[in-house]
Amino acid sequence: MSEKKYVASLPNEGVEDGRKCEKKPKVHKDKPEITVTEYKVEVLIQNATSGIGEGPHWDSKTQSLLYVDIYNYDVHRWDALTGQNTKYHFNEPVTLVIPNKNGGYIVSVGKKIVLLNWETGNYTVLAEVEKNIDGNRFNDGKCDPEGRLWAGTMSYPDWYKGSLYRMDLDGSIHKLLTNISISNGLAWTKDGKTMYYIDSKPKKIYAFDYDNKKGIITNQKELVDINSINITDPNKQPDGMTIDTEDKIWVAIHGDGKVIRFDPKTGAPITTVHFPTRKTTSCTFGGKNLDELYVTSAGKASLSDPYAGAVFKVTGLGVRGNQAFVYHGKLNI
Repeated sequence: MSEKKYVASLPNEGVEDGRKCEKKPKVHKDKPEITVTEYKVEVLIQNATSGIGEGPHWDSKTQSLLYVDIYNYDVHRWDALTGQNTKYHFNEPVTLVIPNKNGGYIVSVGKKIVLLNWETGNYTVLAEVEKNIDGNRFNDGKCDPEGRLWAGTMSYPDWYKGSLYRMDLDGSIHKLLTNISISNGLAWTKDGKTMYYIDSKPKKIYAFDYDNKKGIITNQKELVDINSINITDPNKQPDGMTIDTEDKIWVAIHGDGKVIRFDPKTGAPITTVHFPTRKTTSCTFGGKNLDELYVTSAGKASLSDPYAGAVFKVTGLGVRGNQAFVYHGKLNI
């Protein structure tokens, strides 16, 4: 099976002075051959963030892309119908934003989970964790098929003091995992029987048996060791993650400018999407047909990295994502 070329389309400046260009990504040396489909990478929002762009969530109800700028303390909402990008500012790092079924948005703010009313700017604190652990804060999070919130924490500069939590529909908080470095990507299979999870510092993607009715994870298995993947720098780490309708996972590789599609059955990479910035952070499927991949990145644009902090849109991948789950708790704004 031969590799197919891809086309990266970028505005104004950057790769090949903004002209369309064709490249052949490197083939993974230690795993089965990668199949690279034809796709197109576009800059959707240049200079979208200047800190760490993260947590993309496609809101199918409003046809909008939600994302955060962690260290500028901003939650963003980009309207696909109007092209308008608005934001709400907090006073602490924000790391996830997910619609609440009954209105408003679930947002992580420092060590807190809050319910934000975008129209009024008011928010209500729902929960707080790790009050006595200095340096910790929430990081990535997603809702499971039942509408529970899963969100993990990270520690800095002393790693492995983080945990993974589940917030149930009644608002109660439960700790599921401990000794986590940087809690990151989450995804569930269509049948709700498997949960995938990333802890970034060990560079591992894990799989758990999942009891969707109870929200319980068991039987942790190592799915992918990023150290075995052909990346240019051993310091690169897996970051955010999403899943498509074929139950294949898509993982952003922070520091290597890639999103890689893996086959969970074998742990092998299938497709590698390359970006004109090194700091890709997370990804989600969106658009009317859920066949567009939206990718966030970190950093402030510079001469050496002009697309740092941009939000990218990838089309022509030949796959679709699932509608993102929202929080189903009994909350009203």
